[in-house]
Order: sequence, then structure tokens, then C-alpha cells
Amino acid sequence: MNLTPIKLVFLLAACAPIAERADPASDAPESPPAVSAHYPAAATYEEALKNWRSAEDANAWIGSRFRYDMPRAMALSETQRRQKRMPIHAPADFYSSPSGVCVDLARFGVETLRAIEPASRPRYLMIEFDPATIAGNTLRRHWVAVFERGGRIFVFADSKRPGHLSGPWAGVAEFVADYARYRGRRVVAFRELDTFERRMRTLAPGRPRDATPDRPDTTP
Repeated sequence: MNLTPIKLVFLLAACAPIAERADPASDAPESPPAVSAHYPAAATYEEALKNWRSAEDANAWIGSRFRYDMPRAMALSETQRRQKRMPIHAPADFYSSPSGVCVDLARFGVETLRAIEPASRPRYLMIEFDPATIAGNTLRRHWVAVFERGGRIFVFADSKRPGHLSGPWAGVAEFVADYARYRGRRVVAFRELDTFERRMRTLAPGRPRDATPDRPDTTP
């Protein structure tokens, strides 16, 4: 079969892999996982901690069970959080009802891994994007869980890609650069953190301390 140059271009384009794209305006998953991975079944979170051995077990459960809660995302947005405080789901509660937003899922990932695989040094990664507005609500921060193996970085518990284990990466900055391309949003800043809660500021000696207690730094 003889192909003209134009036909050849279209044929090659049809055979080329389609680049992964994401809706830049939302932290919700693009679609349910194509394949549900197997994980040790457990009736309660306490039982899961006894049965699970690694991030792969928790990640498989996340991919199978997690559901994104858009109304909660709006309630935790920068626009609405000034008016009311909402607690972040504790892992045991989240296990019983696995619906929430990025910070709920990240907390589940970090605290679960600290219990079953503490040597992997699990921690939070907070990514701040250029702000996006949904239904009049401003969202800019996104939370995922990070851990280490063999000197490399891995990322999971991502509400945008539940059940996806990203890595290995040479460092967090390498992951963030790739993630910004996937999300189609500019990253303003990112930080690795031990907690999702905002700590009180340390003031110079002699200055009065802000009496406001620690509170969740939960802005999506």
C-alpha cells in the first residue's frame, strides 16, 4: 500500500500514545480506576493496620474505595473557610466512610503508612497552584502523601489520581514539575510537612504570643 506524506502523518498520529490530561479546575478524579487492585480485606481500620504491610496495600484500597466530595471541597475553600472551621477526617472515620477531599485522603495515607511502614518516612506534600475558581469559591492548595524507598521518592493518596502510585523520583521537585504539567496549572510553591495543621508562629522574645491554637491548614 502506497501512502502519501499527508496520510502517513495522520497514520502515525493515530498510533501515537495520547498524552495524559487532567481538568485543571478540579482536584476530583478524572475517572474511576480502570482496574481495581487487590488488597487484604478488613472490616475496620484497626484490622486493616494489622493486615496491611505497605503503601501498595493502602493504595489499592484507596483506588477501590475513595470517592471525592465536591460539596466538602467548596466548604473547605479559601472563600468559605473564613466563615467556619471543618475538621479533617480521622483515618478510622475515613476508612468507615471513604469520601472526602485531598487533605482527608493525604492524612489517611500519611498516618496509615506511619503505622504500617514507618521506615519509609511518610509525610505531607502541600502544593500551591495559581488559584482556581469553582462556583465562586477559590481553591489553590493540594495535598498528597510522600514516602521514601531506596533513596527515591514516591507519591500516593492523591485525590486527583486515587490508586495511582507515582515514582520513583529523584526528589520532590522532580515530581512537582511533572505534576504541574499533568494538572495544567502553574505551581507557585510546595512544601514537605510533618502535619497538615498550621502551627503557631514563633515570635521574638518579649513580643506577646498569638493565643490562637493550632488549626488545620486545610485550604484545598
